[in-house]
Amino acid sequence: MTGTYEHSVDNAGRLIVPSKLREKLGKTFYLAVGVKENLTLYPMGTWDKLRERVSELSTTDAAAMDLFFASAQLCEVDKQWRFQVPAYLKSYAKIDRDVVVTGNNDRAQIWSATNWKAKSEEQLNPETIANLLLGLGI
Repeated sequence: MTGTYEHSVDNAGRLIVPSKLREKLGKTFYLAVGVKENLTLYPMGTWDKLRERVSELSTTDAAAMDLFFASAQLCEVDKQWRFQVPAYLKSYAKIDRDVVVTGNNDRAQIWSATNWKAKSEEQLNPETIANLLLGLGI
């Protein structure tokens, strides 16, 4: 998934799936905490791969994922492609109303507009991009 999409969480706590992400995300997906005060949308296939990898870990190592799985939410879109963002996840990601949904390879991310702006200002520059590509051998 790719792209950057500006949206808003409505008064009922719902967010619309950007039209360009709908086919790959599907109508049923998982919403979970991200690693940078953001949220992550996992299509079912990506979620299943993650779940399988964790199930192969030792019990002790898998225990580190307890809060991650406990915070995850199965989402189903309505006829307008909206889904509910629970209050505890909005709080984690510091989301009030304005959000930015971004494609991120095999998943999508939801950022508060403020957090996305800060991340973009910090990382969207030629030197950082060059270093990322160099690290990938490109």
